[in-house]
Amino acid sequence: MNDRPARRPAKPYRRPKKDPVRILAFEALRAVDERDAYANLVLPPLLRKAREKGDFDARDAALATELVYGTLRRQGTYDTIIASCVDRPLREVDPPVLDVLSLGAHQLLGTRIPPHAAVSASVELARVVLGDGRAKFVNAVLRKITAHDMEEWLEKVAPPYEDDPEEHLAVVHAHPRWVVSALWDALGGGRAGIEDLLEADNERPEVTLVARPGRSTTDELLAAVGEESALPGRWSPYAVRLAEGGEPGALEAVAEGRAGVQDEGSQLVALALASVPLEGPDARWLDGCAGPGGKAALLGALAAERGAALLASEKQPHRARLVGRALAGNPGPYQVIAADGTRPPWREGVFDRVLVDVPCTGLGALRRRPEARWRRRPEDVAGFAPLQRDLLREALRAVRVGGVVGYATCSPHPAETKAVVDDVLKREGVSAEWIDARPHMQGVPALGEGPDVQLWPHLHGTDAMYLALLRRTA
Repeated sequence: MNDRPARRPAKPYRRPKKDPVRILAFEALRAVDERDAYANLVLPPLLRKAREKGDFDARDAALATELVYGTLRRQGTYDTIIASCVDRPLREVDPPVLDVLSLGAHQLLGTRIPPHAAVSASVELARVVLGDGRAKFVNAVLRKITAHDMEEWLEKVAPPYEDDPEEHLAVVHAHPRWVVSALWDALGGGRAGIEDLLEADNERPEVTLVARPGRSTTDELLAAVGEESALPGRWSPYAVRLAEGGEPGALEAVAEGRAGVQDEGSQLVALALASVPLEGPDARWLDGCAGPGGKAALLGALAAERGAALLASEKQPHRARLVGRALAGNPGPYQVIAADGTRPPWREGVFDRVLVDVPCTGLGALRRRPEARWRRRPEDVAGFAPLQRDLLREALRAVRVGGVVGYATCSPHPAETKAVVDDVLKREGVSAEWIDARPHMQGVPALGEGPDVQLWPHLHGTDAMYLALLRRTA
């Protein structure tokens, strides 16, 4: 007689459920990781394709967007938590598996999705994109994460502030330690200010429109969007803020190029350069680093109102084409060229106003490009330095005596801002003097001691744009 218990019948194989929202979010994260792509460039075409297939409605698109951007913003924090839940170094976890775990961690710790639903959806995603074997690993890790909420996890994995302030802030606010250090140096002050800044970097930024002067008005944009969905800009007279995000490209003025999407800090930089009084001619303006064209389009419209001509120069041909599209229909004279601003084709001293918004680490736009904080390295700061100095030096040579140069960058890092200006003025043999930029941003508070200006997300609701204004004296 056989006393062995009867074997339970095997469970029939169940196909994993395909969740279009989470599959799309996973595809976006893989593109960011594998191709060094930016989410703000990858996600829109994926969403458009999904809508065309009929898979998505507005709520699906909103959830997919939150999953992608939320996961990228908090990646460092989630990595630290996940590392405490696995039995191997995180570098030994396959990147696609880590992306699924990060998506699951964000749903568990950064959204209101119920824990059981977050785990179940993540495991189903793993079955679809990774296979059943690795889905079991995902299930085990995420169930460990459910043991604590975010606050409890941070108490476990972040060192006390008193023991290591920078590492505490790095883990709690999901910024690399070196970025925390650099931002803190630039901001100055105590704990409250840096925490406010880091928190602002992790908030979803508003979409801000610019009504290009002479071509559109803020009243037109406010009427087109609707009073419930739009607000006037805080500081720029040409800005309109979309309260609920929305699709700017669907607006007639944006589709026609009479208005555009442009951060209010970027608008303020262009407006400040244009507002500096000049003695003598004011007929020739230069945007020496014009791509992708937002500031150039605003400068072109402002120049047209005064009968001035704009030359927009951009080194990369594909970005120069974007500048051409942004300026198309400008009412005044303009020209777009593909040229290297460090070896310019124009003669010295021929422009009245020059803007150089130089390439940089982009640490001032981390709320818009959250993946940049994990992609950049401390050595990148030094890597940009020679180019930034060369561009400013040539800008000062390009402007006439008495003309004005605006040096701008979307980074608050001290090595990319005032240090560049100070170094060029000391070394390069072109005589120039500082202009106090603060009066040229009328109504904007907390602009510091001058003469340069640093904008901040937590103080001004803008990207962390820097501006120095210089007048050539000889």
